[in-house]
Amino acid sequence: MLLTVLSYVMIIVFMFVIMKKKMSPFTALVLIPLIFALIAMFAGVSKEGSIGDFVMEGIKTTSTTGIMLLFAILYFSIMLDAGLFDPITKKMIHIAKGDPMKVLIATAVVAAAVSLNGDGTTTTLICCSAFIPIYKKLDMKLMNLAVIVILQNTIMNLLPWGGPTARAMSVLNVGAEILAYLIPGMILALLYVIFIVAPSMGRKERARLGIKQLTDEEIDAMTTVTDEETLAIRRPKIWLFNAILTISLIALLVTDSFVGLGLPPLFLFLTGTVIALMVNYPVLKDQSKRIGANGGDAVQVVILVFAAGVFMGLFQGTGMADALAQSFTKIIPNQLAGFWGLVIALISAPGTFFISNDGFYFGVLPVLAEAGRAYGFTDMQMALASLMGQAFHLLSPLVAFIYLLLRLTGLDMGQWQKESAKWALGIFVIFVVTIILTGHMPLYIPQ
Repeated sequence: MLLTVLSYVMIIVFMFVIMKKKMSPFTALVLIPLIFALIAMFAGVSKEGSIGDFVMEGIKTTSTTGIMLLFAILYFSIMLDAGLFDPITKKMIHIAKGDPMKVLIATAVVAAAVSLNGDGTTTTLICCSAFIPIYKKLDMKLMNLAVIVILQNTIMNLLPWGGPTARAMSVLNVGAEILAYLIPGMILALLYVIFIVAPSMGRKERARLGIKQLTDEEIDAMTTVTDEETLAIRRPKIWLFNAILTISLIALLVTDSFVGLGLPPLFLFLTGTVIALMVNYPVLKDQSKRIGANGGDAVQVVILVFAAGVFMGLFQGTGMADALAQSFTKIIPNQLAGFWGLVIALISAPGTFFISNDGFYFGVLPVLAEAGRAYGFTDMQMALASLMGQAFHLLSPLVAFIYLLLRLTGLDMGQWQKESAKWALGIFVIFVVTIILTGHMPLYIPQ
C-alpha cells in the first residue's frame, strides 16, 4: 500500500516541478525518483536490490538510444553546416510564398512521410533540419513545428516496427492482422493533423503575421547566406554526394525496420558521421572544429536520455512501477466490467505516459487482460484497446527523443506538453471511435 502511495506521489511531484519550472527536466529526472526510492528503501517496502543496481539497469535500457542520438545529431549537424538543406529551405519558401498555412501543411505531410521508419529521432532531426530555417525566416512559432512533428510521429508509431504494437502483439499473442484494424484510425488521424490541426495553426499565424506576398527576388535575398563564417563551412560543390549519403542512410534505416538487415541505427549514424566528416572536411583541424561546434547540442540531449534511464531504473527497480500497475486494476469498480475494452483504452493513456512501454505492456497489460478475458473480451480487442493511449505516450518525459525535439526548437517541456495534449486528445478520440465503429472492439458486453 505504501509503495503504491509513493508511486503516485512521486509522479505528482515530478509533473509539478516540471510544469511549474521549479526544476529542469535533467535534475528532476534524477533527484525526484532518487528521493522516493530512498524513502521506499528506508520504509522497507522496496524490492530487494541497491540504488546502484537499479540505476545501472535503467541506464542500460537507454544507453543505446543515447549513443545513437549522439551520432545522429552530429551527422545532421554536419549536413546543416555543409548546406544540404539550403536548397530545400529555399524551394519550400518559394512554394509557400510567405504563407504560414502552406508551410504548416507541408510540415504535417513531411513529418508523416518521414515517420514511416518508426524512429522518432530520425523524424525529429530531418523535420527540424528542413523546417526550422523556414520558420525562423518567416518568424513563425516553433511550437507549431514541434507539436505537428510529435503528433504525426505518434500516429505512425503504431506501425508494428514502431514498438508498442509489437509489444501488444507478443504479450497477447495476436497476429499481424492487428495492423489492418489500426490503419483506418491511423489514416483518419493523419488527415486530422493535415487538414484540421495544421490549418487551424495556419489561420492563427496568418492573423499574426499576415500573408507576405514575396517575389522570387525577395525570397532569394531572404535565403542567400551572406555570413562569411557560415559560407566558409558550406560545401555546395559536394551537395549531391551529401544528398545521396543522407537518402541512403534513411533508406537503410527504413529497410532495416522491415527486413532486419542487422544494421542498427547506432552503427548507421556512426558510419555516416565518419564519412560525412572525411568527405566534407578532410582537414583534421576542420573536423575537430565541427565536432566541437556541434558537440554541445548533442551532449545536452544525451545527458537527458541517460537521466530518463535513471528515472526508469529507480521507478521500476524499487517496485513502484509494479505497484502502480496493480493499483490500476483495483480502483476500477466491477460495474464497469462490460466496458472493459474502453477501460483499458482509458488506462493506457496515463499508463503509457507515466510508465515506459515495456513497463505497461509487459507489466500492466497482462493483469488487465486476465480480467478482460473473464468479462468476455478477446485478446485482439484488448490489444487494440491498449494501443489507444499511444496518442499521449510520446509526450512523456520518459521518451528519449523528445529532449532532442525540445532542444532543437528551444521550447519549454511543460508548455509544449500542454499545447500538444489538446491536439493529441483528438487523435485519441479518433482511435477509440474508429475501432468501435468498425466493430473491432465492442463498446459494451452485457455481463
